Amino acid sequence: MKQVFTRPKSLKQAVFHYCPGCGHSIVHRLICEVIDEMGIRGKTMGVPPAGCAVLAYNYFDVDMLEAPHGRGCAVATGLKRVLPDRVIFSYQGDGDLAAIGTAETFHAANRGENITVFFINNAVYGMTGGQMAPTTLLGQSTTTSPPGRNALLDGHPVKMSEILSHLDGTVYIERCAVNSPARILQTKRAIRKSFTYQIEGRGFTLLEVLSHCPTNWKMTPVESCKWVEETMTRHYPLGVIKDIPGAEKEKKDK
Repeated sequence: MKQVFTRPKSLKQAVFHYCPGCGHSIVHRLICEVIDEMGIRGKTMGVPPAGCAVLAYNYFDVDMLEAPHGRGCAVATGLKRVLPDRVIFSYQGDGDLAAIGTAETFHAANRGENITVFFINNAVYGMTGGQMAPTTLLGQSTTTSPPGRNALLDGHPVKMSEILSHLDGTVYIERCAVNSPARILQTKRAIRKSFTYQIEGRGFTLLEVLSHCPTNWKMTPVESCKWVEETMTRHYPLGVIKDIPGAEKEKKDK
């Protein structure tokens, strides 16, 4: 029998700790598939966050260096500057990147650090109990906003990708999702593009991934996939937000 589906070499033989239906495991696999296909496993380094993906080093079979909460971009910056020939990625959740890590993320992007950031947006603080996050939608119920997020009390959901796209240091920002086969394939293409831009030395790239969180959303996995498609994408539209293909040439010309 012909084998058509195997475990990527960059993905360890370990059982995921993520809840059933969580999108993190899908994104992990996609990143590992791209690393294998691009032949960059031996020179790739990842930076796991605090939060649900804090144990990412148990799954990625590449060099990993844990970052304090919110400091993923700062740690990734240090790694890239010391080892500029390596492919460096930071893997961060919405609370990690858009709350405690706002400053580190913003300034790394503004400096145009040649790193890749995978920003997993599930609209809640997943690991600590499903509290309201910077990305929680208006009206969305969480453990700290039972009646739903109220703009007057809690502010509006933060669109980090759009904010970072206005900085001169960013060259490629796209928002994808992993709630359907078609969305998953698009996300994989965007992961490859992010790594390709970094290898070509173009600057800061970020891929935001809308990820389902059935446990904290109090939904079944199927319901959570539908919620991403029918509700979440209304506020966080999918697609390329910024893409500057000629960034490398422009830098050399200057």
